[in-house]
Amino acid sequence: MNGGEGEARPPGGRGVLEGAFALLDSLERVREAGLTRLAADSGLPKATAYRLLEQLTVLGAAEKVGPHYRIGPRMRRLGHSWRPDPVLEKAVQTPMRNFVRTTGAAVWLCLLSSGQTIAVGGAPGRVPYFWPPHPGAVVGWPTAVAKVLAVCSREASGLALESSRWRKDAATIRDAGIAFDREENTPGVSCVATPVLDRSGTLVAAICSPVEAVRPLADLAQNLVRTSKAVTAALH
Repeated sequence: MNGGEGEARPPGGRGVLEGAFALLDSLERVREAGLTRLAADSGLPKATAYRLLEQLTVLGAAEKVGPHYRIGPRMRRLGHSWRPDPVLEKAVQTPMRNFVRTTGAAVWLCLLSSGQTIAVGGAPGRVPYFWPPHPGAVVGWPTAVAKVLAVCSREASGLALESSRWRKDAATIRDAGIAFDREENTPGVSCVATPVLDRSGTLVAAICSPVEAVRPLADLAQNLVRTSKAVTAALH
């Protein structure tokens, strides 16, 4: 009995569900990978990772392609069915449409959940490449929107953000209320982001606009700040 219980629980006090979600988080980040990489990325022993991945595959949460694993159809369906707070979703609609009409750029709405930047929705601009990701998709670091959420939220980010350079960048973002990403995450792509606050000044989300790296960001940032303020005014 004791041996079976020990095998059902990953080391370090982590439960089976926590281990399974660690693997799903890894699959979300790397898209597709083999057992060795997924075990290392999730912090699980290889034997435990293999057992959980096989169980996730049977359940449709993961799928196996040759020696590699990737997110399965069941998780894709669940991800696409996830929706944000309806009050927030309604409040952003008109300000986002106005932003796209004024700038021609796409705008995304994101929030912080369990230390990860999660896409909520958005509005497409004139460049199809910057179409907003589906609700529930993880937006990576160091995008501008992830920086804003890490700085403005009290929730632990789960990221290694204690370098002297980051502390300086965080202070600048906090003072300006704007974050920039100049090809830091994706070559050829720059991004500007700003927090969305409720009427009490509490962070509820963040909005960002990814554009071609050659595009100046100053005017885009000003329009994004106005959009954020319009969302705050629409929240009730």
